[in-house]
Amino acid sequence: MARTYYAEGRQLAYVLRGLFIIGGLTLYFNIPGLHWGFFFGILIGSIIVADIIGAIWTRKRRTEKKQKPKTSIKKAAQTNIRRTSKGCRTDEIILTSRLDDLSGAEFERLLALYFRDQGYTVKEVGVGGNDGGVDLVIVDGRGEKTAVQAKCYADHNLVPVMTVRELVAAKRNHDCILSLLITTSDLTPPAKKEAEQFKVDYWHGALVEQKLRAWGKWQPSKKPRPIEKRTETVAKSEVAIARKEAAATTSVTCKCGSPMVRRKSKQGEEFLGCTKFPGCRQTRSL
Repeated sequence: MARTYYAEGRQLAYVLRGLFIIGGLTLYFNIPGLHWGFFFGILIGSIIVADIIGAIWTRKRRTEKKQKPKTSIKKAAQTNIRRTSKGCRTDEIILTSRLDDLSGAEFERLLALYFRDQGYTVKEVGVGGNDGGVDLVIVDGRGEKTAVQAKCYADHNLVPVMTVRELVAAKRNHDCILSLLITTSDLTPPAKKEAEQFKVDYWHGALVEQKLRAWGKWQPSKKPRPIEKRTETVAKSEVAIARKEAAATTSVTCKCGSPMVRRKSKQGEEFLGCTKFPGCRQTRSL
């Protein structure tokens, strides 16, 4: 059975009582001529002092426990604000920042720099905004296009299957043959199964970090960078936008019964399209 803080305090008090009594009796019997009242004073004083110290210990432990969740919640909130931010710092800062210190737009920018150095021609089609399922379009030396979707998520936040479906549907809007999903976390089991079915290549967090370190230009610092202070209005507006986008992609169903996802036309206009495209060509305007 796990011990409570109260039980720890009582145990400490019992130990201190014994030590105080032993020390007091040793002093009493080694110094001749002490009044017999000193003996009872030792007993009563040991009990009172030990109980006070035990109570202080219990209160201190409970206070520390209450403060820990607040600290973790504060750190989680700071990380969430940073990741949902659409701002993008300079390339020099991005190349020296850890992955968990980057916003979504900065992570996409980092990948763009990486692929350019690997010999690809990179088109940043959705960096920092509504991408419709594709953030980068990379073209190799043979002219083969790959649609890249980047997700800068925390380790516990796995990429859902809907993201894979959006990428599969959106790559056709950019005339891409291949598709690549890159995330700082990992995919859910259904998302992995969907990726294998539709031949979507994906990089998880450990693989991303390995490739970036092998690149050489990305040299993250050991300490996290402080985030800029943001007003409450900006934070609330971003939450509202995120909820609106989530509702638009999860609650809309096509006439054929399949879910509809957000897409972008060649003219840059956003709309909802069926996930069974090209088998089903139903669309809805936003």
